[in-house]
Amino acid sequence: MPNPKRRHSKSRGGKRRGGHTKVKVSSLSACSNCGSLKTSHTVCEACGYYKGAPVLKIKEKSKKE
Repeated sequence: MPNPKRRHSKSRGGKRRGGHTKVKVSSLSACSNCGSLKTSHTVCEACGYYKGAPVLKIKEKSKKE
């Protein structure tokens, strides 16, 4: 099996494998309880529901006057 005679630079290796290392956009879905956008298979950050059942208690923000 042939081996490389010299070391390849980081930029040269990056050019070769750069096509499939990009960041993927996460898919968003609507919450079944409140309708806000959330990532799939996670608890809703707005209302604390997951698959129609309450999982977390969300504290309401107090207004400073």
